[in-house]
Amino acid sequence: MRLGLVLVAALCGLGAARAETPDQRAKALMAKLTLGQELALLHGNFALRAYDAAYGLPPAPPVPGALGSAGYVAGIPALGIPALQEVDGGLGVSVPPDAQDGHGSTPLPSGLALAAGFDPAMAYAAGAMMGREAFERGFNVLLAGGVNLTRDPRGGRNYEYLGEDPLLAGTLDGALIHGVQDQHVLATLKHFAMNDQETNRQFDNAVIGEAAFRESDGLAFEIALETGHPMAVMCAYNQVNGQYACASHHLLDDVLKRDWGFTGFVMSDWGAVHSALDINAGLDQESGEEFDPVTYFSTPLAVALSQGKVARARVDDAVRRILRAELTVGLMDHPPVRAPIDFAADGAVAEQEEAQGLVLLKNTGLLPLSPTVRRIAVIGGYANAGVMSGGGSSDVVPKTLPQLLPVVQMGEGLAGIYTRAILDPDAPLAEIERQAPGAEVRYDPGLYPSQAARLAKWADVAVVFAPKWETESQDVPDLSLPAGEDALIAAVAAANPRTVVVLETGNPVLMPWLPKVGGVVEAWYPGAEGGKAIARALFGRIDPSGHLPMSFPASTDELPRPVVPGQDAAPGQITPVDYNIEGAEVGYRWFAARHLPVLFPFGFGLSYTSFRFSHLRLGPGLGVSFDVCNTGKVAGATVAQLYLTARNGVAMARLAGFARVALAPGETRHVSLTLDPRVLADFDVAADDWALPGGTYRFGLGDSAADLTEGSAAHLRAQRVAP
Repeated sequence: MRLGLVLVAALCGLGAARAETPDQRAKALMAKLTLGQELALLHGNFALRAYDAAYGLPPAPPVPGALGSAGYVAGIPALGIPALQEVDGGLGVSVPPDAQDGHGSTPLPSGLALAAGFDPAMAYAAGAMMGREAFERGFNVLLAGGVNLTRDPRGGRNYEYLGEDPLLAGTLDGALIHGVQDQHVLATLKHFAMNDQETNRQFDNAVIGEAAFRESDGLAFEIALETGHPMAVMCAYNQVNGQYACASHHLLDDVLKRDWGFTGFVMSDWGAVHSALDINAGLDQESGEEFDPVTYFSTPLAVALSQGKVARARVDDAVRRILRAELTVGLMDHPPVRAPIDFAADGAVAEQEEAQGLVLLKNTGLLPLSPTVRRIAVIGGYANAGVMSGGGSSDVVPKTLPQLLPVVQMGEGLAGIYTRAILDPDAPLAEIERQAPGAEVRYDPGLYPSQAARLAKWADVAVVFAPKWETESQDVPDLSLPAGEDALIAAVAAANPRTVVVLETGNPVLMPWLPKVGGVVEAWYPGAEGGKAIARALFGRIDPSGHLPMSFPASTDELPRPVVPGQDAAPGQITPVDYNIEGAEVGYRWFAARHLPVLFPFGFGLSYTSFRFSHLRLGPGLGVSFDVCNTGKVAGATVAQLYLTARNGVAMARLAGFARVALAPGETRHVSLTLDPRVLADFDVAADDWALPGGTYRFGLGDSAADLTEGSAAHLRAQRVAP
């Protein structure tokens, strides 16, 4: 018995040792590191050697130990410090199959599809799927967690992100990051900050006031940080108020680390470091050192240390942050284990995300398609081959070799990279045929409007697919469909008004043909099982229940900047981008404040059923409750949206809360929310906190920013909210 007690005591002692905090374990490791070892942890390689030439890099031998992906930071095996195997992953594990093992990954729909679902649970599931696939392919860092707001609907990377509202974007990004890191894969919140356009992105100077930043883009990052707890933040290429983001003491030290309490590490974007002294501003790690003129955080940093320009304590802090991050997420205790990917299960996640994100923009009663339809014309958009994906570092090569479209655009400053669009091989045509086994389905590629119109005239219904490819590294000049699709749709609709348009786009588009068609579905970039989700929605197997996470403008003339700044900039020319024009009034707030018309408002989305909102109550503090009832005849889902509409008599438009609600016919659900005071408050720069003025606050409840059917008011006391 005494031996047993001794054994139990010993085991308890072992358990206590293992229960050391990440801070304590990082401190113990730090005591064993030499300065040379510390510096080695502060910079890493670009490991896609097969793609060096495409990025304008000189040929180089393979990086020893690297799996072959976006980034690699060598570890210290003798101390149990793992290498960081970093892979691009905004919409799935993005690594060329020939760079590793010939296997693809599961492409998720675009971030805008996720945002259109307004569902944090779906965001968590998407993050968990991406993290799991990264883990199963041997990676322990996923460069995922993009939350840059849509300030310009022509932005080339908008499709990766989560729309124009800080509450929506920050909430969903936090849930996605949480899902990734629960798989023991470190997530990266990016691109910090104001990386809101791609044109001249390495030399833009984003000019914005502090309060406006904190209430818009900054708030999205802040919410994502505190809900997802990412252990890495990636700083951006651009300048903010005259200082490069990766060298901004204010952004990295004052805001991120001091005000927001970030305990992880700041990594640079690839090629975003400008000096070894950037470490003094709060940058902790140089990524993709090949993209910089020299490896700043190696020999130049050692020289700066010896000259007293950088304190050893700052280097120690950077290393400690990296180790703490690895330990917090579990990179040391749960190293990746290579395993076969369950593509069926992961594809189901992608299909569910797309199903929730499909936005029904117009329906004259044509949808859902009748099961008795006998002749269906499917036209354009490569619908016989697959669905469109966006270009750039977040593009995912699927398990089945995809079809590559011809060269469509050239990325600025890149020698041939991001020039081909990938079609994810889930053809809508095949699924439409499966959904309508009794119908005759004919396909026309849509190259000649007159030929497509003849087919449409034959059909009982015509379904036109209209893609618009957009990519990292460049913005688009306008909101048109670029390859003659407008003329195609107009010709088809003239021949057959029973025409449905399915948009596969990374941004809003103009729709000059809108009055002539019977239905419009925004499918975004649909992902691995996107063809199935689209077809099932067209035939009513699912309710298209997405709501727009961004406004669809009626014209680029309505935008804060009608022309994208920097289009004519010379190489290396610093270009100011004046975000003080709109400040914190991003997207729908801009249009509402100026009473500008839009094609479709933020939050808009139709359904195959109908809903009623009632009994809006504002309780003690910031509690809110209301009822949602499905008043139609079929099951469906809506997004209940609560907006602050006025404060002390001053009209406003701010999304204050939201809830995705799925209901059976006739079902009513009571919904309760607690509002974040920051979405109601103003940031007080002098006090470095949030000020919620006392007074009367009016709220509206509905299913878009422009359709609020239930209202209420409350008197709130003045209060301060610490960042």
